Amino acid sequence: QVQLVESGGGSVQTGASLRLSCEASGRTFRDYGMGWFRQAPGKEREFVAADGWSGVNADLADSVRGRFRIYRDKVKSVVYLQMDSLKPDDTAVYYCAAGRHSWPSRRHDEYDYWGQGIQVTVSS
Repeated sequence: QVQLVESGGGSVQTGASLRLSCEASGRTFRDYGMGWFRQAPGKEREFVAADGWSGVNADLADSVRGRFRIYRDKVKSVVYLQMDSLKPDDTAVYYCAAGRHSWPSRRHDEYDYWGQGIQVTVSS
């Protein structure tokens, strides 16, 4: 069992930065691929970023590439989503997820554990 707790969300203006944190506990952090997904009101949950444990390069959605970065602190068992140059379209509830795969997966059905979600609001 893995428990995931997100933090770092909030309300910001266009162009600002936020860093989301996802602290994992319960199992060996290094054995899990980690991902971030988001869901805006009235829309389906969508992939944002993923980091596999095998060392394969992280994957980012086209809509955030060049602005967001995913990375993990293996000592603290925390995965981060650094979000720069935020836009109103980034407004959503962001979810952290963990799955027993070595590659950075875009498929939400490949993740076994999910955080409770955290709100990010970007105003123009």
